[in-house]
Amino acid sequence: MLSKFKRNKHQQHLAQLPKLSQSVDDVEFFYTPADFRQTLLQKIASATRRICVVALYLEQDDGGKGVLSALYEAKRRRPELEVSVLVDWHRAQRGRIGDAASQTNADWYCSMAQENPDVSIPVYGVPINTREALGVLHFKGFIIDDSVLYSGASLNDVYLHQHDKYRYDRYHLIRNSRLADLMYDWVQTQLANGSAVNRLDSKVRPKSPEIKNEIRLYRQTLRDAPLRFKGDASDDELSVTPLVGLGKSSQLNKAIYHLMPCTEHKLTICTPYFNLPAVLVRSIIHLLRTGKQVEIIVGDKTANDFYIPEDQPFKIIGALPYLYEINLRRFLSRLQYYVNNGQLTVRLWKDEDNSYHLKGMWVDDEWMLLTGNNLNPRAWRLDLENAILIHDPQHQLAAQRDHELSLIRTHTTVVHHYRDLQSIADYPVKVRKLIRRLRRIRIDRLISRIL
Repeated sequence: MLSKFKRNKHQQHLAQLPKLSQSVDDVEFFYTPADFRQTLLQKIASATRRICVVALYLEQDDGGKGVLSALYEAKRRRPELEVSVLVDWHRAQRGRIGDAASQTNADWYCSMAQENPDVSIPVYGVPINTREALGVLHFKGFIIDDSVLYSGASLNDVYLHQHDKYRYDRYHLIRNSRLADLMYDWVQTQLANGSAVNRLDSKVRPKSPEIKNEIRLYRQTLRDAPLRFKGDASDDELSVTPLVGLGKSSQLNKAIYHLMPCTEHKLTICTPYFNLPAVLVRSIIHLLRTGKQVEIIVGDKTANDFYIPEDQPFKIIGALPYLYEINLRRFLSRLQYYVNNGQLTVRLWKDEDNSYHLKGMWVDDEWMLLTGNNLNPRAWRLDLENAILIHDPQHQLAAQRDHELSLIRTHTTVVHHYRDLQSIADYPVKVRKLIRRLRRIRIDRLISRIL
């Protein structure tokens, strides 16, 4: 049980975070990926000063092409615009997992640059580690003039609901010149001008093994580069705090660690991949033991972006959704008492063949964490993550907050007992055999740390 002293220490950490004053009229929620796509394209078209797009990837499909074409058109219309794109170095130079080799996204960036010789839009590849499995650029945000359009989504057909299927995420627009300046300056200084960062829109670029030493040094630089600034808001007003994190003891991890125990009534967590770090599981258990409410909204295994239907050829990556379900079943079996008494609510999201990518945290009616962080060991230790923490002590955003959560819950079902989830014995034969083989050699533990 958390002592009063420890709880005060957690509250003290949040109170000491620098906060930027935020007008409630300048915070806008969007509730569908199609609205997000439309807003992003509108903001790009109307930009007058700067556009900085940061995402895990910008895909060579209709959705991604629409965004990159809009950037070229905006720059051509206003040559004075500062336009830049930052994506993960490794992800941009390979195809999708499980797909046959084809033209990569980086090849496409080069083609677009050649087709538009009169317009220069740098596309930077940011290597967070020497291998993609050991860390990627998971920093999120689209900085356009004095606004930040924040989402955990990357940029392709499914995230933007370009065609039939969509991948559900969260989408928020914050108009705040100081927030936009801080994030833009950090991205330009630490990412675009990073020592191991290279242009992807040029065919003249090094191979990853050639810059492995530079990448290692660069990673250490990022670990020591939190987003520092002086706040101008009190603890009694609506405010926003940008956070950056790389490594176990990062600025962002500390904020999450201290945020959860400050729950007085209810904590709500969204994550697409149920694989919480042990420190967060302990915090949840502490909350339950002290009588608090905890709600966890996670994607059904069939709503996972790695899920492969049984009528399609099985690939090893298709075992991941089942491993996440095993984690969830084990977690619930430990805490079934709290499910029975109504303190712990676990919801599974599923909407036909669409997928679920929501992340975030809500503490009482006071704090909201906007983030691309999956709240898993990989995010906790390996990837470069960021977030915007919103403090709303006067509950000015309550209506939008409640509407967002209501919509998230729409396509969910409550898990009343851990046995409601399938066990390994219920899985398809190929999945069952693979998982048991992984367990015999204990590689499932390693997988849980890097995926």
